[in-house]
Amino acid sequence: MTNKIERRKFIRGGAVAAASAGALAAPSVARAETVTLKMQAAWPSGIFLENAQSYVDRVHAMAGDALKIDLLAVNSVVKTSQMQDAVHRGVLDAAHYVPAYWYSKSKTASLFGTGPCFGWSSQEVLGWVNYGGGQQLFEELMDSLELNIVSFFNSPMPAQPLGWFKEQIMDASQMSGLKYRTVGLAADVLLEMGMSVVQLPGGEIQPAMKTGLIDAAEFNNPTSDRDFGMQDVSKHYHLASFHQSQEFFEVTFNRKKYESLSPELQAILRYASEAENSNFYWHNTKRYSEDLATLRDEQGVNVYRTPDSVMSEQLKAWDVVIERLANEDAFFAKVVDSQKAYAKEVMGYLNLNQPDYKLAYEHYFG
Repeated sequence: MTNKIERRKFIRGGAVAAASAGALAAPSVARAETVTLKMQAAWPSGIFLENAQSYVDRVHAMAGDALKIDLLAVNSVVKTSQMQDAVHRGVLDAAHYVPAYWYSKSKTASLFGTGPCFGWSSQEVLGWVNYGGGQQLFEELMDSLELNIVSFFNSPMPAQPLGWFKEQIMDASQMSGLKYRTVGLAADVLLEMGMSVVQLPGGEIQPAMKTGLIDAAEFNNPTSDRDFGMQDVSKHYHLASFHQSQEFFEVTFNRKKYESLSPELQAILRYASEAENSNFYWHNTKRYSEDLATLRDEQGVNVYRTPDSVMSEQLKAWDVVIERLANEDAFFAKVVDSQKAYAKEVMGYLNLNQPDYKLAYEHYFG
């Protein structure tokens, strides 16, 4: 009996010793520390901040614990006009905004999202960025400005409305002399049309119109306009325009910080941008249509389509602005030529192939 007890003790003790030895022999796997990026958005609240968060959520879903983006609202660290410089210097790791917010450094910047309409939409401009040499031209622009940043573009916005006026606009002559809010190269175009242009942040538009600082304004879309309360200062809302017929977001990173990441995390930041591209369009067009119906049906806003005669005058103004800036800046001319070549080829195909969707819409809905 004693021998059996001793044998059991030996077996049990041997098993414990073996387990302990195994634990000592196994390599210790240290979990890599989470990389945190501080990103400021140009948006105080509302649908654009939701879009920025949606991009961040996609990064988190793919990166797991390896990468975290701390998303900050507008003015959390620096003013919107200082965001690019803050990313360049490393005060911010990243920013979510649009190129028109920093185009004062180079008029060419506005061609990446808020340039002339060569018969294309935001989707095709993003096609040019990715497959027509646009990304390479943007990087060339960054090098010429000596900016320490890496940028990706996403979220093809529908054409921006001409905006809010004190009366229905029937003719371009009604716009002459009006104090009007817009940004980017659109400011040059509307100045050419005789307007007095003021560039204001989104949150300042409604108060400026309410106090008479400006006579008319646009921001971007029915949802943001409704959130700003534009329906409380005007009942005349004009959709469709060539002043900003295409735009998208720029997600920009400090180059040194970006290049310090593993190739896998760099790829996640890039491909999350591509994924958000589709989500933005599906999500935002639904919201915009719902809020437009609310503005019209519940809040007494008169909604008009901007007359073709006004948009024709916009195209003529674009011609003047493009020629002037191309003569002043060879790189501006180089980007415009690249865009025209892409638009001519791609839109040539699409215009031949796409049926008239409006015809089908009217067939079913009147």
